Amino acid sequence: MPEPDLDAFGGPGPAITTNSAKSQSRNSKSPVQSLQDLGGSSISFGKSVIQNGFKNTVEDVFANGASGLMSLLRGKGIPIDGLAGGLFSSNTASWARNDDEDWRVKLSIPNGLALEGNLQSKLVETNGMIFPYTPTVIFSHSAAYSQIKPTHSNYPFPIYQSSQPDNLQITGEFYIEGADEGLYWVACVHYLRSITKMAYGKTSNAGTPPPIVLLNGYGDYVFKNVPVVIINFSVDLPTDVDYIHVPEANTYAPTRSTVTIQAIPTYSRREVHNFSLDTFVKGGYAKGRGGFI
Repeated sequence: MPEPDLDAFGGPGPAITTNSAKSQSRNSKSPVQSLQDLGGSSISFGKSVIQNGFKNTVEDVFANGASGLMSLLRGKGIPIDGLAGGLFSSNTASWARNDDEDWRVKLSIPNGLALEGNLQSKLVETNGMIFPYTPTVIFSHSAAYSQIKPTHSNYPFPIYQSSQPDNLQITGEFYIEGADEGLYWVACVHYLRSITKMAYGKTSNAGTPPPIVLLNGYGDYVFKNVPVVIINFSVDLPTDVDYIHVPEANTYAPTRSTVTIQAIPTYSRREVHNFSLDTFVKGGYAKGRGGFI
């Protein structure tokens, strides 16, 4: 009498050959078994070299033909037993930081500018207005030439006139996650509004133009104490972001905002009169007090 099928009662049943069953079988394997299936015998290759010697291990590989060679290739770079440890040690990576050199893009607080207490204190914390995330900066320099075009000549003669650093454009993102960062955004916007206005009407020092501020960023040879005036700035208030209430300023700040600034390098006549190309070329201004670019 044939034995009953015990599969329905939890006992051994007929072999399962469906694709679904095969998938479940693979997924039910332990991590170690899965790792062995992935790398084949190559996982133990390093251990074999250590225990059996390089010569014997290589002979075993080539004795197995193509399958042995493929196992060796699959096992390249896999630690012994597939895990770090043993003869191999792992280290934790760390990034060095030098707080003595702040290379963030920054605009200084001009003398005599005193914003409302909470706003002023936020800018004082960073010693000016900074872009908290690396902005996009576009700058250029130009040399102007006129041309002398002799009659019946194929080639004009360029005559040098002057050189100048062109306008700077700085575009940076502000991401705000709390009221404290929102207050800093409010301080930056009010700062930019303030330094693009002249002393007018019933203001102390009436008639004074907008102040000159110092631009710093990226180290000595890019922007170091460059005197600039802000000729334009823009701030976007997107519709697709949330707004955070800043109680200290009674203002709502966007969680993401783009600030764009256009500036002109500005030098006094005395500074220009004392300019030395020899000093500039040798890095004297970059290594010294900066200013000229």
